[in-house]
Amino acid sequence: MIRKLNRGDHHVVFSFLKQEPSLNLFIIGDIEAFGYEQEFQELWGDFDEDGALRAVLLRFYDSYIPYAPGEFDVEGFAKIMRNTAHSVRLSGKTDLVAAFEHLLPLGKKRVTYFCECNEIIFSEVKSRYEIKQATINDVDRIIELRSRIAEFSVLPSSRDMLVKSLETNTGRTYYIEEDGRMVSSVSTTAENTLAVMVVGVCTDPNYRQKGYASEMMKRVIQDYIRAGKTLCLFYDNPSAGRIYKRLGFSDIGMWTMYG
Repeated sequence: MIRKLNRGDHHVVFSFLKQEPSLNLFIIGDIEAFGYEQEFQELWGDFDEDGALRAVLLRFYDSYIPYAPGEFDVEGFAKIMRNTAHSVRLSGKTDLVAAFEHLLPLGKKRVTYFCECNEIIFSEVKSRYEIKQATINDVDRIIELRSRIAEFSVLPSSRDMLVKSLETNTGRTYYIEEDGRMVSSVSTTAENTLAVMVVGVCTDPNYRQKGYASEMMKRVIQDYIRAGKTLCLFYDNPSAGRIYKRLGFSDIGMWTMYG
């Protein structure tokens, strides 16, 4: 049976999602930030015959994320998402969301590795570089740095999303300067009480091969692990994956995004 979830379900829902806190980082974060009764956010639960929760579906604006560790009512969730007039923006564990491919009008597909880090495996020594933490006043400089990098797509919404994460303390940005110019940065987003997502790892092409990103990643790992949180990130470049793994990240699955 599928029904809308509400505040009265929170204990059951949170216990269910904590089975895999990294994979449920976005759902947990949105629940903690916005709850169950917002116009732009809805949650549904699929319950088995004994009344036990077996799947959750989140709608955040026009994006959907399902989670289920086992069997669930795929067609029931698909019916809810088909109420979206245009192409459905869907993301989640690759093997889970694949079940919706023949049921929904989905956009362009992108598959990435999903990994996590929950311990410090490197020697904690003072960085040879001065690593600064950004404020709202640095937002335009961060966007300008990203725009200099071919691998990055800086969208019209990128600035607003960065401002929102800093204002709500659901994300941070660390950076390194040379001659007063920001040349490398690492950001986090979707921070909740259990985990955080690492995003926006970048270095100006003219300042690479100096270890800037690795030094900042060490700082990020130290700060969040000491706060008792797991770090998560997506990657699709095997070379980048090897660097992350040397810092303590390990693959936990594949993640697919449509849209």
